[in-house]
Amino acid sequence: MDSLKYINHYSESTKKQVLELISQNKLAYYLKKKYPSAHNVKTDKALFGYVNELKASHIKNAPPLSKVLYDGKINVIHNALGTHHFISRVQGAKLKSKNEIRIASMFKSAPLEFLEMIVVHELSHFKEKEHNRAFYSLCEYMQPSYHQVEFDLRLYLTQMELFGKMDEWN
Repeated sequence: MDSLKYINHYSESTKKQVLELISQNKLAYYLKKKYPSAHNVKTDKALFGYVNELKASHIKNAPPLSKVLYDGKINVIHNALGTHHFISRVQGAKLKSKNEIRIASMFKSAPLEFLEMIVVHELSHFKEKEHNRAFYSLCEYMQPSYHQVEFDLRLYLTQMELFGKMDEWN
């Protein structure tokens, strides 16, 4: 069951269903049917605009973002899907802060729902630092299908680890 490390905390019946999809070689089919195409947010500039649109429509009073980009150094399989940073420094008598979000480069060619889920997750950290009930409520407010998309993203990561990239989204 090491191949199911992304869904290890789910119920035994859920893991059994996923193993069935894997054994029948239908996991990629399930994902492609549910999420048929990749998004068009390919550049860092487009990503910055996309993230700021989401931020403006859901958490208006959060501090402005200074940087949003795709980061090829984020190791998705062993580390994270995206990161957020809060950097504060003193400049004279003022306290300057920078807020940035970095998204793993592999999500340049993923479905929009996956990108949105990662962005929503990182934006939620600007309001709630910990992964608690308030944090996940904010995620669901910004993306009502957050938990389902997170699960499907975990299936996508499982698919990639077992079989490599899914060509149709590239």
